[in-house]
Amino acid sequence: MVEEAGLAYVGVNEVRGPLLLVQGVRGVSFGENVRIMTPAGEEMIGRVLEIEEDKAVVQVFREAEGLSLDLAIRFTGEPFQIPVSDELLGRVFSGSFKPLDHMPMPIGEDYRDINGSPINPAARDCPNEPIQTGISAIDGMNTLVRGQKLGIFTEYGLPHNMLVAQIARQSTVVGKEEEFAVVLATIGVMHHEAEFFIRQLEETGAILRAMVVLNRAGDPALERLLTPRIALTIAEYLAFDLDMHVLVLITDMTNYGEALREVAVTRKEVLTRRGYPGYLYSDLASLYERCGRIRGRKGSVTQLPVVTMPGGDITHPIPDLTGYITEGQLILDRSLHARGIYPPLNVLPSLSRLMKDGIGAEKTREDHRDVSNQLYMAYAEGVKCRGLARIVGVLGLTERERVYLKFAEEFEKKFVSQGFYENRPIERTLEIAWDLLAMLPEYELIRVRERYIEKYHPKHRSRPRVAEAA
Repeated sequence: MVEEAGLAYVGVNEVRGPLLLVQGVRGVSFGENVRIMTPAGEEMIGRVLEIEEDKAVVQVFREAEGLSLDLAIRFTGEPFQIPVSDELLGRVFSGSFKPLDHMPMPIGEDYRDINGSPINPAARDCPNEPIQTGISAIDGMNTLVRGQKLGIFTEYGLPHNMLVAQIARQSTVVGKEEEFAVVLATIGVMHHEAEFFIRQLEETGAILRAMVVLNRAGDPALERLLTPRIALTIAEYLAFDLDMHVLVLITDMTNYGEALREVAVTRKEVLTRRGYPGYLYSDLASLYERCGRIRGRKGSVTQLPVVTMPGGDITHPIPDLTGYITEGQLILDRSLHARGIYPPLNVLPSLSRLMKDGIGAEKTREDHRDVSNQLYMAYAEGVKCRGLARIVGVLGLTERERVYLKFAEEFEKKFVSQGFYENRPIERTLEIAWDLLAMLPEYELIRVRERYIEKYHPKHRSRPRVAEAA
């Protein structure tokens, strides 16, 4: 029968995991939203996953195993849409966009397809302004730039959720007074982890400028495919309609990839590398590329997706493909964590490819790039000396090597390591960097311009300046 809300059918031909096979359909489109009603009156949602002649495969966003075939299926003729407005800030929703904060469903100023629409490459603007996270290892060495996508690569057991919560609390745009918002999406997290995120945002008042989409481990696995799309749709509205700078934090994209593989297995697709579908790369890209800046628009969407590396394997398909798509990566290190360093961010293999465009005079500070380059050089030398000391002992090192070994230890303790509630402005980060560089002889500072040494080096800072003659 045909009704105003779309085509409706009673009865399905087969239930296979989260998939329903409906035969005899007509006028149905790929990706359209589906509403399913059980004989007991329970309503579920789904989407059309496949069309072949008069057959439609419907993906249900919950486990459909055990359901009877006597279901009422309504094809709405529309994609999955959500209401958007500025009233979404401060709210918490499920992975299928149901309120979890005991408040009513928001009344939207508009409705948006969660699949978004691609940004015209010719309309993209180059990201060139920083976001301050308050974390020295990021702001000082791997600066996050508005419109960038920068992955956080981690392992099971490392405090990546603490890092995400801290970034969500502390992040801001520096310099000009501009509106800033955070959109946090959790995919397959434990119940206590979800509560931890909400508590951190509420205790500090950061929830007022944040919006949260929660998919917990006990929620339907297929909601994990909706969660990041809902979060990014809201971020795009806030950025490109309301001119806000939006930081999207997604944890954990490995759980998203597992859900994608689960659907592929259920559909009996031919799987490729390590059992993942061949379209894993394009699917991840469809999410990661939904960020950036648009020429003529004030706002921006920046992404920090968390990717867990099973067994610490960076060649695993999800972190491997993420590394190809994103503009750099932040690497959390188990050995740093074992030594009690938080955040355990290893700056040597980490990289922000857009950092050079987002730092410098009138953005962070004029000496930022030189200081960062010198820190990299000195820390790498110190790590090399640490490996040498394991072989010949500290007494077997030269005096220069012992200086760099000490520098590496102090760099990890004072620059990389900081408190969970410690929010460092970029100026403070650079002050700590200069205090560390003062451990080295001045002739070793070959990456820093002489005028910056004279202006910012602690030895010269403490020296009284002689007023220039008029």
